[in-house]
Amino acid sequence: MAVLYTTLDSKFPSINRKITTRWIKQILIDYNKRAGDITCIFCSNDEILRINNFYLNHDCYTDIITFDYSKGDIISGDLFIALDMIKYNSMKYNVNYFEELYRVIIHGILHLCGFNDKLIKDIKVMREGENRALEKIRS
Repeated sequence: MAVLYTTLDSKFPSINRKITTRWIKQILIDYNKRAGDITCIFCSNDEILRINNFYLNHDCYTDIITFDYSKGDIISGDLFIALDMIKYNSMKYNVNYFEELYRVIIHGILHLCGFNDKLIKDIKVMREGENRALEKIRS
């Protein structure tokens, strides 16, 4: 089982894949999960909009779309990550680009673990999970 990284129509972000993979797997362990096949697919705003329209019937940009193929505690899925939105949001929220990128990656991983972010109480739990995970990647 593996964590894979690829791009559709964007330049690959300069992240350390080995460290990122180790971090993702550690977060999964923290939630009593194991990594199945997880693919981080980096793309443009145009591509994420197309995916959002086609699969979710939403006509808007977003930073990530997660497709969950998990079975029980074995976490598998595709994370489509819009690098243009990561850049935009990092400037909007005045945070480092890579911090925002890692926040979005872990946001997708938490969705695969069963977290939701539709209700205010769920958003709070999701943010807490993101913040705990970000502390680990920083250290």
